[in-house]
Amino acid sequence: MSTFSDPDAVARYAEGPVRLVPGFHDLQRMAALLLAERCGPEAEILVLGAGGGLELKAFAERYPGWHFTGVDPSGEMLALAARTLGPLAPRADLHEGFIETAPEGPFDGATSLLTLHFVPREARLSTLAALHRRLKPGAPLVLAHHSFPQGAGEKTVWLDRYAAFAASSGVPAQNARGAAEAIAVRLPTLSPQEDEALLAEAGFTGIGLFYAGFTFRGWVAYRG
Repeated sequence: MSTFSDPDAVARYAEGPVRLVPGFHDLQRMAALLLAERCGPEAEILVLGAGGGLELKAFAERYPGWHFTGVDPSGEMLALAARTLGPLAPRADLHEGFIETAPEGPFDGATSLLTLHFVPREARLSTLAALHRRLKPGAPLVLAHHSFPQGAGEKTVWLDRYAAFAASSGVPAQNARGAAEAIAVRLPTLSPQEDEALLAEAGFTGIGLFYAGFTFRGWVAYRG
């Protein structure tokens, strides 16, 4: 997480997801469409992991009646989000902190894109439960993050694929390999089965996979 406090890394942030996440822009578009299935033309949307502002801007441009509450632990990344939003910034209230920092809502929908893989295993369930508590009944949660098989041998195969995709996107091969090794050592990644079980335990229903891109998975789920 210290990367997101490094001014140089923050300045280059927007370059990373496009090169590392298969179909990054389509992932944002699908997330917005899944929210819109149940959110009206005027809606309050909670964005956990709002730093950088990439999805905030994508959602705000697509749905001009939506208002956003964004939460992120990095003040530097939230400042970048405000710059990314530009004239759209008045439609987003940004809070530095974790999910407990967010207002209670209730919100019409929520997203957490490329964020939960940073949350320690022991805090993952409480984070999902806090999201659940802040949603209106039936409201959607759209989330996507690293989630891939964790068994012996399987994990290495999927991380090799992650590195190969990054290299094919123009990331120097040594850097791509280093990024994959960092994920293996530093990120508390779970298997897709574990992620779905935690969503159910937190009270979400209708859990459905909508996105898969090598080591990344994305789900939509609803407050029961």
